[in-house]
Amino acid sequence: MEATAQEVDAAVRAAHAVRGALADRTVRSAFLRSAAAGLDAAKDGLIETADAETALGPVRLTGELARTAYQLRAFADIVDEGAFLDVIINHPDDTATPPIPDLRRYKVPLGVVAVYSASNFPFAFSVAGGDTASALAAGSPVVVKAHPDHPALSELVAKVLRRAAAEHGIPEGVVGLVHGFEAGVELIKHPLVAAAGFTGSVRGGRALFDAAAARPVPIPFHGELGSLNPVVVTEAAAAERAEAIGSGLAGSMTLGVGQFCVKPGLVLVPSGSAGDGLVKALTDAVSDTDAGVLLDHRMRDNFVAGVAERAQLPEVDSPVTPGAGGEHTVSAGFLTVPASRLAEEGAYDLLLEECFGPVTVVVRYEDQAEATAVLSRLPGNLTATVQLSAEEAAGEGRGAEILAELTPLAGRVLVNGWPTGVAVAAAQHHGGPYPATTSTSTSVGGTAIERWLRPVTYQNAPEALLPPELRDDNPLGLPRRFNGSLER
Repeated sequence: MEATAQEVDAAVRAAHAVRGALADRTVRSAFLRSAAAGLDAAKDGLIETADAETALGPVRLTGELARTAYQLRAFADIVDEGAFLDVIINHPDDTATPPIPDLRRYKVPLGVVAVYSASNFPFAFSVAGGDTASALAAGSPVVVKAHPDHPALSELVAKVLRRAAAEHGIPEGVVGLVHGFEAGVELIKHPLVAAAGFTGSVRGGRALFDAAAARPVPIPFHGELGSLNPVVVTEAAAAERAEAIGSGLAGSMTLGVGQFCVKPGLVLVPSGSAGDGLVKALTDAVSDTDAGVLLDHRMRDNFVAGVAERAQLPEVDSPVTPGAGGEHTVSAGFLTVPASRLAEEGAYDLLLEECFGPVTVVVRYEDQAEATAVLSRLPGNLTATVQLSAEEAAGEGRGAEILAELTPLAGRVLVNGWPTGVAVAAAQHHGGPYPATTSTSTSVGGTAIERWLRPVTYQNAPEALLPPELRDDNPLGLPRRFNGSLER
């Protein structure tokens, strides 16, 4: 089933050849809507196959499939609106210094996009997921490297997308699919691949990122690699609602057997009675959590080994021991450590690395200076959260100061919530400083389309030669900035 270098080449060339079929935005948006309808129509078979390969369960998978179809329709709406083209027109102005010629700017698709599927979201971050949907919306064909944890599902979803393309006269090469590790390597090196999107491990993502940069012509690589998603609980918040925060944390860190990219993996909790109450609530809630199945045995082995290595560090306690459950399952738990142990470089740096699965590290701090010292050592993250008291949320105390400390660490900063659950919305940002991602872009939400576009400006081009998007009379009715004024 693994694709050869020749098969990868054929898939990329087929995708490259059909770029023109996506040029018409009306056709593009109709294709995306048909793809969403096709997923809905094939729901039963897709979910059955997905559950057989991932053991994520029909309830979770049904919701994820609905999200995936929604993403496709949302990008269809974005294509219809046209604002993503970012049309800007400046007429000549000889009075300016220096003089301004006739300038007309908009964005065009990059070309073939390589998409690397994730294991933990077999629909939403896989063949028909956000990278594919946003790339197609931009007018870029895709070649998807299927994840080995759900190969049969990947084939079924690709067929749905190709059938949808055929309904609108788009050749099936618009969505290519290849399998195998070496195929993924060949794909990133192919000279006709113009950009790539990846969701996965730091090790795998960094290897592909480096390969993308080492090409004779480097390409953009938008990779989501790993995230601790730190949480800061203030002393006032712990005193006010220790039980609610403890149970909420337990639900977030064990959701999906801890396999969400935004799982809170490190939590700063005050020492003292207020923090003790939170840890007790967390202990009770996590103890009631059933063992679960991870996506594959490699991940299970890494989780068990990673937890054991962390638990062996001096002064690391395990109120609820995470690790092996049954023969195929893992049990949820958490570790605690004094904040002083993380304030300086050393063996405890291991606790600042993501451990994929149902475990979090509770860091007990003595004062705010100690908490700040730990935050200063954290790598980039997708999310960062602060739990505040009602008074702090109203502007009293250090709430604003803590937000300012968290902002450089993450792409999404939450107040009195939990990071698991990434809404598909225009204002969403799912990205963050390295190693959370390798770029400043988002992989969720409407602005994800920007990853697959580049600006082009025409200077002093005759009106008759301009693309319709840039003509004065605006025949396509696009939102634009015309001589400094925003037009809708």
